Formats: sequence, structure tokens, C-alpha cells
Amino acid sequence: MATVEEIKLLLRKNKLRLQEELSQSKEAMQLIRKSTRTGLTIEEKVKIKEQLLDICKAIPALAVFLLPGGALLLPLLIKLIPDILPSAFKEDPIKKKNN
Repeated sequence: MATVEEIKLLLRKNKLRLQEELSQSKEAMQLIRKSTRTGLTIEEKVKIKEQLLDICKAIPALAVFLLPGGALLLPLLIKLIPDILPSAFKEDPIKKKNN
């Protein structure tokens, strides 16, 4: 069983990951708005594509989580299909923040 400190660390990591994902989504929305007025650079198009793929990956994970017993099934699914996680959840946010 996880100790209180381990649980706190997991909550902190996931909070940072969620913040990172939200900031990436916000940036993608700004780029999409910009694309209605002007053209986008190749780098901006790549950022939008990556973020839209992340959103598409998050939807099935959320659907599994909402199923009865999904909270138990989701970790298994992540182990079997690691690409199901959005990019912000693949990196360790604490290590990234310290660099």
C-alpha cells in the first residue's frame, strides 16, 4: 500500500501534468484562432497537429475511466498501450520543471 508521501507525490506530479496539458491546449487554441486571420508556419502547424492528437488520445482514456471499474482498468490499459497517454503525461513534470 502506498504511503501518504507517495500519494502526495503522485498527486503533485499529476497536477503538474494537467497544468502542462492545459497550457498546451491553450496555445493550440491561440494558434487555431491565428490561422483564421493569417497563415501559420510549419512549426505552428506541427504544434496544432500534436495537440489535436493529444486531445484525441485523452478522449478514449476518459471514456474508459468513466466506465464502472474504469479506474482499475485504466492503469492496465496504459501498461498495454502506452501511447494512449497525452504527451504531457509521458514526461516527468518535476524533472522537467527543475531543468
